Amino acid sequence: MPWPGTTELVGRHVALLPLSHEHHDELADATRDGELWKLWYTVVPSPEEMRSEIERRLGLLAAGSMVPFTVRADGRAIGMTTFMNIDATNRRVEIGSTWYAKRFQRTAINTEAKRLLLAWAFETLDCVAVEFRTSSFNHASRKAIERLGARQDGILRSHGRHRDGSVRDTVVYSILATEWPAVRTHLDFQLRRER
Repeated sequence: MPWPGTTELVGRHVALLPLSHEHHDELADATRDGELWKLWYTVVPSPEEMRSEIERRLGLLAAGSMVPFTVRADGRAIGMTTFMNIDATNRRVEIGSTWYAKRFQRTAINTEAKRLLLAWAFETLDCVAVEFRTSSFNHASRKAIERLGARQDGILRSHGRHRDGSVRDTVVYSILATEWPAVRTHLDFQLRRER
């Protein structure tokens, strides 16, 4: 498999496992928690769309443009996350297409999941930068990204479309390899406080 390959990442609160069709039923249940597919400014599969979303992400894995993970906590699948927009030549990835069941949002789950992904990116894959992108209207996601220690690079105006067809401005953030040691210390500090 081409760079970056795939792996399993395990922390105290969360495990990131390579996405599999075996996770379908638990992921469909997780998306029901908060009816996340109804949010107009983000793309989260409905329970009925989960099988095709898993298939789509696995197809992108086979094409080398995504590394999809199932996020597990409390002994079950609670969401998804990915490495996407993979640029092997320039050693850059984007962490995105992330969602969690509502009851796990704003918990140590996201902090630790991002800590695990960032450590793999910078310490194993030797990335020069990791990006995060979100809709300008997704204020919860923007706050979560900023809380990680990522810095805003800019806004791509009229960059795409939301699920409802409205124009999307995309806010781009990144963490550079040179910033990773301080960000790692910051995330470890947050995790100690979020137990």
